[in-house]
Amino acid sequence: MFEVLFAGGWLMLPIVACSILALAICANRLMVLRPQLVTPRGLLAEVWELTRSGTMTAERLKVIRSSSPLGRIIVSGLNNSRNGRDIMKESIQEEASHVIHDLERFLNPLGTVAAVTPLLGLLGTVIGMIKVFLEIMAQGTGNAAILAGGISEALITTAAGLSVAIPALVMHRYFQRRIDTLVLTMEQESVKLVEAIHGDREVDIH
Repeated sequence: MFEVLFAGGWLMLPIVACSILALAICANRLMVLRPQLVTPRGLLAEVWELTRSGTMTAERLKVIRSSSPLGRIIVSGLNNSRNGRDIMKESIQEEASHVIHDLERFLNPLGTVAAVTPLLGLLGTVIGMIKVFLEIMAQGTGNAAILAGGISEALITTAAGLSVAIPALVMHRYFQRRIDTLVLTMEQESVKLVEAIHGDREVDIH
C-alpha cells in the first residue's frame, strides 16, 4: 500500500487528503441526514394535539424546536400563527431556508473533492509522462526501469484520483437527493399545519 503511494509521487498526498476529507463528510452526513432525525414521524400530530387541547407550553415548544429540523420549522410557524396565514407562512419559509442550509452543510466541499481529484490525477499523469520524455531525451530508450517508473507514476495518480472522485460524486448526488426528499416532507408537513390552523376545512395530519 505505502509502496503504491510512494510510487505515485508527491501528488498522492493531496489525493489521500481529499479521500480522508470525503470519507469524513460522508460519515457525518449519513448520521445527520437520517429521516427519523430530520422529519420524525408523528411529530406534527403530537404538536397539533397539544395545540388543540391548549396544553402546549413554552417549555414544550423549546423541546420540540431543539428535537429536529422539522421541529424548528413547526415551532416557527406556531409562534407566528396569531399573526395570520401570510405571516405564518413567511416565518415557516424563512426558518426552512436556514434548515436547508444546515442540511446542505459540507456538500460543497464534497462536490469540490469530486471535481478536483480527477484533475490532480491528470496532473500526476502529465508530470509522469514529462519525466518519461525527459529521460528519453537524456538517456534514450535503453533504461527501461526509469521509463517504467515514470509511466507507473502517471497511471497510479490517475487511478487514485478517479478512485476518490467517483465515490465522492456518487455520494454527493445521493445526499442531494436525500435532502430534496426531506425538504419535500417538511414542506408537506408545514402546509398541513397552516391549513389546520387557518384553513376552512379539516386536515388529516396523522
